[in-house]
Amino acid sequence: MAFFLPSSFASSAGAQEFASYPPLPRGFSSIKVFDNKGRYVGRILPEKRYWVSIDQINPFLEKAVLAIEDCRFYEHSGIDIRGIARAVVKDVTKGKIVEGGSTITQQLIKNKYLSARKTFDRKIQEVSLALEYEKKYTKKQILEMYFNEIYYGNGAWGIAQASLLYFDKTPADLTEAECALLAGVPKAPNRYNPFCEASVVGKRRNLVLKRMAELNMITAGKKRRLAAVPITVFKRGEAPYYVTHIKNQLIERYGKEIVDRGGLEVTTAMNIDLQRQAERFLREGIKKLSPDLQGALFCMDPNTGDVLAAVGGVDFAKSAYDRAYVARRQPGSAIKPFIYAAALEKGYTASSILNDRPATYSRGGRDSWTPRNYEGTTQGELTVRQALAHSNNVIAVKLLDAIGVPYFVNFAGRQGLALRAQNDLSLALGTEEVTLASLVQAYTPLTNGGLRAEARTITHVYDRYYRTWTENPPVVVTPVLFPATAYVVTSMLKDVLNYGTAKTLKRFSGERPSAGKTGTTDNYQDAWFIGYTPQLITGIWAGYDKPKPGGKGFTGGAVCAPIWERFMRSALSGKPVVDFPKPESVVSVSVDPMTGFLATPDCPEQREEFYLPGTQPVDYCPMHGGESILPLTPVETLPMEQENAE
Repeated sequence: MAFFLPSSFASSAGAQEFASYPPLPRGFSSIKVFDNKGRYVGRILPEKRYWVSIDQINPFLEKAVLAIEDCRFYEHSGIDIRGIARAVVKDVTKGKIVEGGSTITQQLIKNKYLSARKTFDRKIQEVSLALEYEKKYTKKQILEMYFNEIYYGNGAWGIAQASLLYFDKTPADLTEAECALLAGVPKAPNRYNPFCEASVVGKRRNLVLKRMAELNMITAGKKRRLAAVPITVFKRGEAPYYVTHIKNQLIERYGKEIVDRGGLEVTTAMNIDLQRQAERFLREGIKKLSPDLQGALFCMDPNTGDVLAAVGGVDFAKSAYDRAYVARRQPGSAIKPFIYAAALEKGYTASSILNDRPATYSRGGRDSWTPRNYEGTTQGELTVRQALAHSNNVIAVKLLDAIGVPYFVNFAGRQGLALRAQNDLSLALGTEEVTLASLVQAYTPLTNGGLRAEARTITHVYDRYYRTWTENPPVVVTPVLFPATAYVVTSMLKDVLNYGTAKTLKRFSGERPSAGKTGTTDNYQDAWFIGYTPQLITGIWAGYDKPKPGGKGFTGGAVCAPIWERFMRSALSGKPVVDFPKPESVVSVSVDPMTGFLATPDCPEQREEFYLPGTQPVDYCPMHGGESILPLTPVETLPMEQENAE
């Protein structure tokens, strides 16, 4: 990226004496953001304030401001005795203060140096400084300072910010109708700024035009023509959390100067339709639970890494803190699929049977820890599949203990989760804080056959100044799981929706093959649900910014899963129903789920189970006549390393 040439910052000799900010570069334009279909989303405006010399402001604006604010500006010496007298008469006639009588010089002094408190002492200071300014500066210089210091509403200080915010123009490019609009704003910026009610703003503009006609600054015909111009402003932006993240990415890539440089058109991976749905469903789902509760939603295409929607909170205007990309919270049981995936690659199977009888673990010295299940329940012997579906804590810890914390930390790192081994076995319960974005991204290998997709938000950047394009193609996906591992874990996570902790999604899962995992911290402070189909993966988080328990029942299944379902139903509407493709290396056999052995004709219950090559059972169920049946000869399978390369 190239930046402004030094000549762009040339300013008038007069402005150099008193300008408080760098001059606005000629031809400046904001950064515009578009979605993946080229639809306008929003703008990134400069953070710094710019100064505009009087010769770079449309002269019509000067006339309009003088007409409505201080028509004797070029005649008085800082205070207007006639204006004050006229104001007093009007105030007495109306029985209240309707006109202040302050000159432009006085308004400049008040905005630049004094408080807004209406006191006698402040007024004396204002008058004294106004008289001093009139001696020190020319009228044009005072008017230039006024335009650059006055407030125009919505955080816009000075005419440069106001022109960019409301019309995406420099002050020199404003139309006469736009000038008339802005001239009426300083009287009451929160009431008369162009984003306010059109009828109120139009009435104020027409008053400006009427005053200009009375002073013979414009003809009656021109007044009528300008009053008939519809009030139009540059479209207000959408998706503030997503756009703010784009801004941060641009700064990271090109330096913080890029925001104040402007001139870019950024095409993103966002789908504005999905973004709007995400914002609405998250807001409605969270607010019906508690007005203080917060939430976040993150949606990706698991095959490309494109971030289709990202919402960092329920109300950006009240809190710009990004809970999707920035906030780090404990994921609870949402971390468990990675423990089970690691265990499968260590030789465990979905039909392996473990007991959830509580076990005590030493933490050095006299410290020990005995993990418990949700509400202290025990279920006895469970298959690995059942344990994951029911989010059994004890079995998750036992699996982590069996495969080893260092192995798991390294395994999770390949998925994109940076975990610390010193958190020991408590990692199984999600004690390591993560962001929603990183957790959703880590799930992508489970979704697409073992390939980790890097999240992408910016796809193209066009530089309007230099007419150059920068492409940002998807990052090459990285194989981090055996395809068979991804498929088997996904088959287990389907059961989470069928009969497990997210069984409220059973109907949705029956309509569209889907899988996912709930997460709830043991103190009910954080609730999660990460769920996916072959086309989309979406994660939801809910909690309080200042962590506190949400109360019994504040779980990922109860709080987040319903929001996820509403969003996914809408997002997938019109898309074909597809299932997760089964890799050729996956071995499927019929087993007795009670024993984990191959099913015999006498087994009362049978189910098809999936295995990584070489881990499938070969012996028949001994409880139902399997002793009389010869074991199967294991099928020859590809080495794991070769399978991973595929």
